Amino acid sequence: MSEGSESTSKYQEFSALAAAIREVRSANADRSDVVVDLRDAERMRLELLAGELQPVFEDVPREIDGFDFVISSGLQPRLWIDAVSHVAMGRDKRTYRFVRDTRLGPVVLAESSDLKPVAGQVTRYVAERMVERQRLLDGEPVGVLAPVGVPDAEPSIGPRDTGGGWVAFLSGLYLVASGMLIAVLGGLLFLLWSRLDELIAIFPV
Repeated sequence: MSEGSESTSKYQEFSALAAAIREVRSANADRSDVVVDLRDAERMRLELLAGELQPVFEDVPREIDGFDFVISSGLQPRLWIDAVSHVAMGRDKRTYRFVRDTRLGPVVLAESSDLKPVAGQVTRYVAERMVERQRLLDGEPVGVLAPVGVPDAEPSIGPRDTGGGWVAFLSGLYLVASGMLIAVLGGLLFLLWSRLDELIAIFPV
């Protein structure tokens, strides 16, 4: 093969590789644009929710510093209410999910494609936190707030009568002892019956 043909072949290979690189870069750019568009759409919806909640945020006294009320940036924007609760968009990018992080994992406090009920639940959550804070300042005992949407625990049963337990225990013990006595007597009778001839020989009637 001549040097010219070899150069032409290498040039064609290089051109094909360069074209493939351009296609890959273009596809990556398109995917990046889609990701950016989705993230912008999420942020826009969170901004709409924040606008709906703006009067609530403004009514919280400035001396209460336990709330955040900010939209974070990143791959998944979030509207942070406080250090343990936030609103983010669901997988469909249209559903608002109000989530609270607990020691047992995240708990969904509200979820809807309509911002109104989610905004209402966030407002109630803020109110509960403010009441809880005031009770702590007043020195009152404060229990853990039950997550909204999670059914309350069943009412506790009153203290049981321990006397009934002792009666059941003694009855069971009596049955066990009776069974053992019957088994021993049965064994003795069987033993005597099997050796009846020997006993007659020893003790003739």
